Amino acid sequence: MEPGWFNSILSIDNHSFGDAALELFRFQARENAVYRAYLDALGIPPESIRDFSSIPFLPIRFFKSHAVKTGDFKPALVFESSGTTGSNTSRHFVADPELYKRSFTHGFEGVYGSPADYCIIGLLPSYLERQHSSLVYMVDQLIRLSGHPDSGFYLDETAQLARKLEKLEQSGQKTILIGVTYALLDFAMQYPMKLQHTILMETGGMKGRRKEMIREEVHQELKDAFGITWVHSEYGMTELLSQAYSTGNGVFACPPWMRVLMRDEEDPLAIRLEGAGIINVIDLANIDSCAFIATEDAGKPAPDGGFEVLGRVDGSDLRGCSLLIV
Repeated sequence: MEPGWFNSILSIDNHSFGDAALELFRFQARENAVYRAYLDALGIPPESIRDFSSIPFLPIRFFKSHAVKTGDFKPALVFESSGTTGSNTSRHFVADPELYKRSFTHGFEGVYGSPADYCIIGLLPSYLERQHSSLVYMVDQLIRLSGHPDSGFYLDETAQLARKLEKLEQSGQKTILIGVTYALLDFAMQYPMKLQHTILMETGGMKGRRKEMIREEVHQELKDAFGITWVHSEYGMTELLSQAYSTGNGVFACPPWMRVLMRDEEDPLAIRLEGAGIINVIDLANIDSCAFIATEDAGKPAPDGGFEVLGRVDGSDLRGCSLLIV
């Protein structure tokens, strides 16, 4: 793609999204060897695709078995998913870290405003511990953009974190506490407190660490422990350079350059226009990998154009945020 292509999608709207998606599809169908081979195996000529909802989505498992790259480049970053010992992990090759930074920064600002307005705290491993985690990389950069002296990672310093939060609350400082779900639940059990100026944001992650709980149960436990009305959520993954956010009602909203569609569980090439299905993601920031990803998450569309996440598809691999901390 042309060097300034990503600049143009940052100002994309509903009317221009389809054309931009088709343009990127044609480019990746030509320049991405793995995606091109997948389209050939399906017997789908790229020129036959006239609407972005008809674009074939690459199964996310290909990121485990193949180098999914558009063009030939030496990656500046390689993100890897968290996996169990001996399991294959997904790898996302990033040609330009600035593209990822701009994507997650603009996505964050579209929902929460400037990171400089917050103290940002990660209940996550530090960047030095998990350099190949895209989530940790994002939070590390947001912490830097925050510039607040108390911003940082506090995974193994929960007593210190509790004292920091109490101090921040007393001063009225706007704060975002972001962490994997089970770590937030553990912290809530140890240090319940009233949070009036702090946004609590969970990134998912329970498998293998705690008993499974539906999102409503998780959020209610956190609400009770911290006296808050809403728990925010982030939806992202190693294979994507963009994130969707929920500000408390369980409905995720995408940035303008990202779109979620639901596919039929029985026919993976069929898009469902209504009702629950399996989540397909178009992420136009994925210029150098593949922008059209068939995930293994179940979901359903929301009336306002957002979506809800219902859980993992039966038989899908244990992966993601829940395994960041070992």
